[in-house]
Amino acid sequence: MRLYRLARPLLFSLDPETAHKVALGIAPLLPAVSLPARPVRAMGLEFPNPVGLAAGLDKDAVHIDALARMGFGFIEVGTVTPRAQPGNPRPRLFRLPAKDALINRFGFNNAGIHAFVESIQRTQWRGVLGANIGKNADTPPERAVDDYTMCLQQVYPVASYVTINISSPNTKGLRDLQAKDSLDNLLGALTAAREGLARKHGKRVPLVLKIAPDLGREEIAAIAESVRRHRLEGVIATNTSTSRDGVTGLPHAEEAGGLSGRPIRNRATTVLKVLREMLPEITLIGAGGILSGGDAAEKFAAGADLVQLYTGLIYRGPELVGECVSAYRGK
Repeated sequence: MRLYRLARPLLFSLDPETAHKVALGIAPLLPAVSLPARPVRAMGLEFPNPVGLAAGLDKDAVHIDALARMGFGFIEVGTVTPRAQPGNPRPRLFRLPAKDALINRFGFNNAGIHAFVESIQRTQWRGVLGANIGKNADTPPERAVDDYTMCLQQVYPVASYVTINISSPNTKGLRDLQAKDSLDNLLGALTAAREGLARKHGKRVPLVLKIAPDLGREEIAAIAESVRRHRLEGVIATNTSTSRDGVTGLPHAEEAGGLSGRPIRNRATTVLKVLREMLPEITLIGAGGILSGGDAAEKFAAGADLVQLYTGLIYRGPELVGECVSAYRGK
C-alpha cells in the first residue's frame, strides 16, 4: 500500500471533504489485496474475515467495488434517508492529526434511498453488504418510524444486513430515539415490518442497532433489554462522540459534530464490554479508535465478533485492513 503512503501528504494538503472525494476517486487504482482467510459466522452470515468498512465513507453506495479491493470482510454503506438531502453546510469535516482524530457534522448528506438501491444493484461485488438507514433531517420525531420503515423496505432485497442508525449527533433529535420508549416503538415497528418482508422475499435479513459511545451503564442496559426483547441480531458499538475529552485545546476541537478516531477508543471499548456482559448471545461489532492491529485485538478481546474501520483508514490507509485481519485469533 505504498501508493497511499505517497498520496497521503497530498490528500492532507486538501480540504478534508475534498480529500475524501479524491481518495474515493483513486481507490480503483489501488491493487486488489488478497488477505488470509479468517472466516467468521455471525448473524447467520458467512464473513471471509471479521474486518469491515464502517458506514459514512461511501454514503451513496457508489464505490463498493473499489473499496472491496482493500480486502474487507464486509462493507457497510450509507447512512441513507428516504429523500435526498444536502446535509449541513461546509466546512463539516475537520482533521485533528495530533490525535489521529476527525470531527464531522455531515448530517446524513445523501442522494436518497432510490438512488442508493440503484447503485447497489449496479455493483459487481457479492460480499456481505450492510445498509445503514436513518431519517431525514426535516422529518419530525413522531414520524421517524415512517422514515426507517420506508428505508428498510427498500434496502431489504439488496442488503445482507440492515443497520438502524439512531446515534449520529448531527441530525437534531436523532439520539433521542435511544431513549427506552422511543427505542421500543421504533424497534417494534421495524421488527414487525421485517416479518412481512421476510415472507415476501424468502429471506430473513439481520437487523443491527448502532449506538453512541456517550451512554451510561443504565442507558446501555435499557438498550440491551430492548435489543433482546425485539430479537435484533447485532449491535455496533459505537458511533462518534460529542465529548471532547482528549482533544481539548487542539485546532478544530470545538467544532460541532461527532468526534472519531483514537480519542474515543477507550470509551467505545467500554460500551462494547458492557454490551457483551449484558448480551452474551448477540453479535457485537466493535468500532471507534481502531488505528492498528493491536487496537482491533483489543476490540475482539472486549467481546467484538467483528470490527469496523473508518477514521483509522484515513490516517493509516488500506494496510490497516490487513493488520486488523491478522490480529484476529478466532473465538
